[in-house]
Amino acid sequence: MDKVSGRLIVFFEEPFWVGVFERIEEGKLSACKVTFGSEPKDYEIYELILKNYYRLQFSPAVITEVKEGSRNPKRVQREVRKQVQNTGIGTKSQQALKLQQEQMKIEYKIVSREQREAEKEHKFELKQKKRKEKHKGR
Repeated sequence: MDKVSGRLIVFFEEPFWVGVFERIEEGKLSACKVTFGSEPKDYEIYELILKNYYRLQFSPAVITEVKEGSRNPKRVQREVRKQVQNTGIGTKSQQALKLQQEQMKIEYKIVSREQREAEKEHKFELKQKKRKEKHKGR
């Protein structure tokens, strides 16, 4: 059976509050960045997870190590406290988000290039049509 784990890191990134969802499936990490306006309340985050989690666009998966084994609850509590104190995103998450940003940039370039070429073709055809009408003497 495959193990899927996820976590949400909320931090203040000037001037907004940002949340980073990290999802680990089959040893691959993917991340999604959500920007909140003001500091989100617990119930707002809970509502976001319940209603909009499946609409989030996660980045392409990046291979990561998955640690297995039973853990001491006090150690887990200490680690959670450290994570709450740390600000910023884990490096794997940053890589995943950067990869998603680069893919979106490439898609945008392709779409805009196609639109430019279509507009150019349309103008060319209008010029040709105008030339033919002038040639016919209309």
